[in-house]
Amino acid sequence: MLALRLARGGHPLTLLRRLLVAVATAVVGFLLLAALSHALAHPQDSGASLVRLVWCLAPLAAAVQFAAAVARTEPGSRSRSALDAAGVGPARVPLLAALSTAMASLLGSAIALVVYLHLRGQLATLPFDGAAVKLLAADHPLPVAATLVLLCVPPLIAGGAAALATRPRPMMAVGATAVAGGGSGPGVHAGTATAPSGGSARQLDHPVGDREAAPFRLLPGSLPASITLPWGTALIAAGLAMETYASRSPKPVSLAGVLSNHAPGVLGGWMLTALGLVLAGPGLTQLCGLLIAVGRPGAVRLLAGRVLQQEAGRVGRPLGVLCAVAAGGLAAAELYAKAPADGARMLGPLTVLGAALVVICVTASALTAAAESRSSRASANATLTRLGAPRRLLRGAAAVRVGVLCVVLGSLTWAVGQLAALPLTS
Repeated sequence: MLALRLARGGHPLTLLRRLLVAVATAVVGFLLLAALSHALAHPQDSGASLVRLVWCLAPLAAAVQFAAAVARTEPGSRSRSALDAAGVGPARVPLLAALSTAMASLLGSAIALVVYLHLRGQLATLPFDGAAVKLLAADHPLPVAATLVLLCVPPLIAGGAAALATRPRPMMAVGATAVAGGGSGPGVHAGTATAPSGGSARQLDHPVGDREAAPFRLLPGSLPASITLPWGTALIAAGLAMETYASRSPKPVSLAGVLSNHAPGVLGGWMLTALGLVLAGPGLTQLCGLLIAVGRPGAVRLLAGRVLQQEAGRVGRPLGVLCAVAAGGLAAAELYAKAPADGARMLGPLTVLGAALVVICVTASALTAAAESRSSRASANATLTRLGAPRRLLRGAAAVRVGVLCVVLGSLTWAVGQLAALPLTS
């Protein structure tokens, strides 16, 4: 009931995000039902139906990532005072986020079922009824149990991802000198924070600059982003090597062969490369922050570099997912350009719908993470403004961050995409 009240009385921007989650879930549910229709229409070709169902995992993963990002930005997961007054402690916040996300996803599944039945010609009172009779196998009866199971999968996974994204995390100590910009590194130390003698853990959580407080503050605990960079680089190299070795066959590998799983080695190499980009995202973001603040930086460079280093774990992984999708799209476009007649058969309406959903969801997840990072810095920006920092300083730091990220991550994405397509086109 509390989740329903929060959904009804939320901010318009929050309601818009939840509506977008419902739309993304609706598209995923429609793609799953389309895969079921192909299995009903071609019972003798179970392999092709299984491949279609497996390829639905990519839109499902993108929609779940977006749902988790939206759950992290909801006001209930950040401001706990009102929830504490209502008797909802930190341990119940993940449950509340899971219920809210599941409600939006169930709405999307219901929309997917209505649209699916409408295009099959079973809702004759609406326009465009029966527009996809052949594509959705309208001449075969629809199994109720399989339909309900497929429609319940996205809400369950999205709710679980929202609970994991908003769960309470252990805290780590960060030196106030490093956070304020006086140190030479981010100053993150593994382990739990300990209070000085005579102090408590609650006393450690204070704004930077409080002279009477202890010289530490608490941040959500996570591994340093630089640790993931070597692993991501190793996975990228392993994926490219695996793809190169698998493409050395007598018959040329086409885009249709990759998408239909006729070249599992190439597809596995692409997946390893994409996973490497996702893992390397936080480390690359932190590296960009270090490059910005190298040498003797001014106020703009120092602020931009420190923010990127501090927010690398928050915005790095969505940016890594976006780079992985962009690199895969570049490789597929290069391969399609070499054999357009072969690749055109793979670009049906369902393929275009799934690819568009993946691109939109990963882009929206990156923008949502950026908005979350901006909201977490609102108090620090307000403090800088009260101290006399001009607005152009904050805008200049934001422009430097965006420019450096676009140059570094864009160059890496283009290089990985070209290297992924090179063994198949040469």
